[in-house]
Amino acid sequence: MYRIMVVDDDFLYRKAAEHILKGAGFEVSCLDSGESLLAFAGSPVPDLILLDIHMGGIDGLETMSRLKGLGWAAAVPVIFLTADDDAETETLGLSAGAMDFIKKPFVPEVLLLRVEHTLELLRLQNSLQTEVERKSAEVISEHEKNERLSMQVVVTLAGAIDAKDTYTNGHSERVAKYASLIARRAGYSAKKCEEIRMMGLLHDVGKIGVPDTVINKPFRLTDEEYAIIKTHPVMGYDILKNITEMPQLAIGARWHHERYDGGGYPDGLAGENIPPEARIIAVADAYDAMSSRRSYHEVFSQDYIRSELETGKGTQFDPKFAEIMIQMINEDKEYKMRIKDVYPERFEDKSRNGGELWIYTQ
Repeated sequence: MYRIMVVDDDFLYRKAAEHILKGAGFEVSCLDSGESLLAFAGSPVPDLILLDIHMGGIDGLETMSRLKGLGWAAAVPVIFLTADDDAETETLGLSAGAMDFIKKPFVPEVLLLRVEHTLELLRLQNSLQTEVERKSAEVISEHEKNERLSMQVVVTLAGAIDAKDTYTNGHSERVAKYASLIARRAGYSAKKCEEIRMMGLLHDVGKIGVPDTVINKPFRLTDEEYAIIKTHPVMGYDILKNITEMPQLAIGARWHHERYDGGGYPDGLAGENIPPEARIIAVADAYDAMSSRRSYHEVFSQDYIRSELETGKGTQFDPKFAEIMIQMINEDKEYKMRIKDVYPERFEDKSRNGGELWIYTQ
């Protein structure tokens, strides 16, 4: 049974959250202030903390900052509770390390879904860590360790990440596939191609910490919302960097949004200073974004995607890896490298004037 701690200085909200969570089978304890949480001895350690942002005395953001210095709290995820409805509050909260937000007044179904979703994602993350640690304890060669690493856990985690976004089902798996194909054509060993495939599967793991309301917004993001989205590479890096058996997993997560000309994020790396694995994943990620339906565009034609990759050589993309992707497009006469190949029954041909435009009809 999961243990959840609710910290809120409003008695009614505390009792409401306690009632909802206990009714769903969770073990719940409640505190009325940030000071009480910081004074908590850490036994038993909660699996999740629901923390109000605006409280008398020490507010939620300051409490979150101080929690990081407590041994028992370092690995406990936090979801902020707030009545605010602005991107600035979400940006501050995510920057402080929160996993998600739950708006007040509570909608019971939403509160439970967000809590259960966060706990499930953390369970998958911990399963991945446990699996890697188990493999590292075995006295076998590095190649055998990588071969025997549980791909089922990795694929499941990638699927859970993609499930946060209505429009990107299967995105991580496709990016992983395209990235491994690019790597193979670039002359990498079979072992390295498999590593890059796993890096591709987990490149968006940081989206665990991005609120669903931002990821699934059907219109163009505001500057504040875009700033929230841009936090996911560092979040992903922080999740994966401690997997000592395969530290390279964190590379794709952190640097897949860097640009070859230095204009990307989060670190503004340029050219050869960007790890080659991240440069490969960047090309594969961009290709899948253009060949899949998103909230802001339909599936683009091969001609359009080819022209975008050509234009981006040396600016957005590594010229070598972009050219390999272009070669793959040229060889793909029937345009099979796209989501249509996975869900053909959901597509309707909407060609106009001899051009290619496929509309995803989910």
